[in-house]
Amino acid sequence: MKAANIGGVLVVVFALGSQARAQERKSSGPEVWIFDRIENIGGLPTTVLGHPRVIDTALGKAVEFNGIDDALFIGEHPLAGAETFTFEAIFRPDPGGAPEQRWFHLSEQDPATGKDTDTRLLFETRLIADRWCLDAFVNTPAGNKALLDRGLLHPLGAWYHVAMVYDGTEFRSYVNRVLQGKAAVAFVPEGKGRASVGVRINRVNFFKGAVREARFTRRALQPEEFLTVHSEPK
Repeated sequence: MKAANIGGVLVVVFALGSQARAQERKSSGPEVWIFDRIENIGGLPTTVLGHPRVIDTALGKAVEFNGIDDALFIGEHPLAGAETFTFEAIFRPDPGGAPEQRWFHLSEQDPATGKDTDTRLLFETRLIADRWCLDAFVNTPAGNKALLDRGLLHPLGAWYHVAMVYDGTEFRSYVNRVLQGKAAVAFVPEGKGRASVGVRINRVNFFKGAVREARFTRRALQPEEFLTVHSEPK
């Protein structure tokens, strides 16, 4: 474990000798990340910003972020190369956060420079009074689309399942299996990269709330195939 102070923010890097376990995780079938620890997610080492913490919830353990300087960075884009996909997460957006929060970011990286490109997938929330709505965003060189409906609002402080789905033609987003938006989108598979949770990849727009689980499937699932979660109080 290594620690450094960067710009007044404590950054902790965990290194694991578990590459074989990571490769096993990437066998056929969905890739699942359970947020029940800090030092690694889905068998992958993390870089930790601030002090996100593991909490006990009605759904099991989850990682909670303070909305100020907490985040996790994971050195893999789990949907790199996918022509169709379903990206799901179970999370709890909490009151008191900023109006715009980019809380789950999958970013392509330039293989020559290692820098993040503009090709990305994003889950974001928009807080309106004491409620929130989902913003699901895809951007590739072939096209981009944000699915955001400010009229589809949900209470803060409860657990939700969200999903974005691409079937090769249409991009769709869901909250608790209910369609939030859809649009035809041109898409090319994204390249290898990394992920951030709790903040946008460039460390802006921090998230206040908790994340329990994510699942990445290389095909377009139907809503009845999604993970399930019952909204629970904190």
